[in-house]
Amino acid sequence: MLRLLNLELQKLLLNRASKVLIFVSFILPFTVLILSSIKINFFGFFTLELGELGIFNFPIIWHITTFFASQFKFFFAIVVVSMIGNEYSNKTIKQNLIDGLSKKEFILSKFYTIVFFSLIATVLIALASFFIGLYYSSYTEASIIFRETNFLVAYFVKLVGFFTLCLFFGMLVKRSAFALAFLFILYIFEYIVLGLITWQSNYELAEKIQNFFPLKSMYKLIDQPFQRVMMTKFPDKTDLTYDYAVHGYELAIVVGWTILFVFLSYKILKKRDL
Repeated sequence: MLRLLNLELQKLLLNRASKVLIFVSFILPFTVLILSSIKINFFGFFTLELGELGIFNFPIIWHITTFFASQFKFFFAIVVVSMIGNEYSNKTIKQNLIDGLSKKEFILSKFYTIVFFSLIATVLIALASFFIGLYYSSYTEASIIFRETNFLVAYFVKLVGFFTLCLFFGMLVKRSAFALAFLFILYIFEYIVLGLITWQSNYELAEKIQNFFPLKSMYKLIDQPFQRVMMTKFPDKTDLTYDYAVHGYELAIVVGWTILFVFLSYKILKKRDL
């Protein structure tokens, strides 16, 4: 595993564009640090500091930071599809296979790289959340601090799932731009299917079915936190209540898609004449 990972890292770090995109994909999630320090002055009457609103308290901070950090996954998605496109355009894939790398090892090297960078991203956002929480939160009990760290697990699974989808599209079309276009097409397709099922039956059934779709199932791992924040501010409003927790079946759905995308990527490469 380390040999395959090292081989892939060497390719990425020798490419200037990949290095820049990797750097950006790691740095942008830390804009949450900037959010925590923003102060808004209302015409001199009073100053509102976002960090003082309670959104960076434990345990809700794990939900807030992982949700916002996951919005920047598109930058590393470009790296994933580019590393496939470059393999074909530079013919390094053919050279790797001639040098003794099997097609299975080739796909695994990409998957190990995805897992490696997803793990680093998760560790970084975990550290950022922990220290922001220690600074702003009034809770110091370990049971409260680490209560909802399962959002970090969801964040990691979400990244791996999304990037393996990018890997599959990259293997399917061999061109970075087309692979990214397929992501947009899939997004539109999922909502078209949602509309058709809603038209034929009802929205509740359609939404339940849509939760099994690739992009929607990845999104559902970490639901939007805005409604939860409102719930904490207005606890008497029952219409704001919703299920924001991370569920095991949601993780299982995304893990299932991840396994399928890796398997299909391997099958495409195995059957393709290089």
